[in-house]
Amino acid sequence: MRLDPFYLIVDSAEWIARLVPLGVKLVQLRIKDRTEAEIRADIRNAKTICSANGCQLIINDYWQLAIEEGCDFLHLGQEDLAGADLPAIREAGLKLGLSTHDGAELEAALAAKPDYVALGPIYATILKQMKWAPQGLERLSEWKTRIAGLPLVAIGGLNVDRIDGVFAHGADSAAVVTDITLNSDPEARTRQWLKATARWRSP
Repeated sequence: MRLDPFYLIVDSAEWIARLVPLGVKLVQLRIKDRTEAEIRADIRNAKTICSANGCQLIINDYWQLAIEEGCDFLHLGQEDLAGADLPAIREAGLKLGLSTHDGAELEAALAAKPDYVALGPIYATILKQMKWAPQGLERLSEWKTRIAGLPLVAIGGLNVDRIDGVFAHGADSAAVVTDITLNSDPEARTRQWLKATARWRSP
């Protein structure tokens, strides 16, 4: 399996409607602190937009809703992984991406037979409080060796200027949140990311 090198992460279908039509081909919908009805509505809207634009949609955390809404890709953090019904996820045909931050989490992730592994934070991040120090680029190279043929996603503190470094150290995809969503011109920044990752994109 190949992932697009530009992996956008946003917290609403509104963001997806705004940015995916610009040419984004891989997006994660990561919603926190909303009602189930609101989350379900956003998943449905996001699916429609992504389908119309040839974009792979990944649902974060809400595996039951992802199954019920006929989604095809799920991302889980380590806490979510512990409480998820992996047989039900696999039976529904969902692909699975998993977050990792240290060696123990990588072992737990690999035991779940994911379709990709994410490592972070590569650099310091303002997205959320992290108990892990920045991993750095060398850890990416180490993880890539350990996960063999699985795609590796780099996340945490990434911006356009840091893209070359993460790909040079083994990442297959670079995930971004705040460098776009907190930018004064998210559309222009998205276009910059698309251009900057173009040489790693499959023809």
